[in-house]
Amino acid sequence: MKFHMIAGGPRPVAPFSHAVETDGLVFVTGQMPDTPGAPGVLPEGIVAQTRAVMENLQLVLAGLGLGFEHVAMARIYLTRFKQDYRRLERDLAELFPARLPAGPDLCGRDGSGV
Repeated sequence: MKFHMIAGGPRPVAPFSHAVETDGLVFVTGQMPDTPGAPGVLPEGIVAQTRAVMENLQLVLAGLGLGFEHVAMARIYLTRFKQDYRRLERDLAELFPARLPAGPDLCGRDGSGV
């Protein structure tokens, strides 16, 4: 098992590795919508926050020689599911143009979810 911290990657918000590699699989720690250059500063709105999270994930994947085409599953948590889900769906389609990852877990603090 290998534990990876990616140089120039996002600052972990807890004591976790960026990724763990085992038996040919890579598990990437979830990311927040802040940037390595401004930790703790969150952009406004679901579009900017989705992009920031995906850019952080892309940094980690690239540091391992991987990309979004290698992603098999994504777990996504929204705090305002009813308001933000449709926009998130469009963003994911752009980020995964060839195919979407398997069954993302989607839920919201507003009590809604899939």
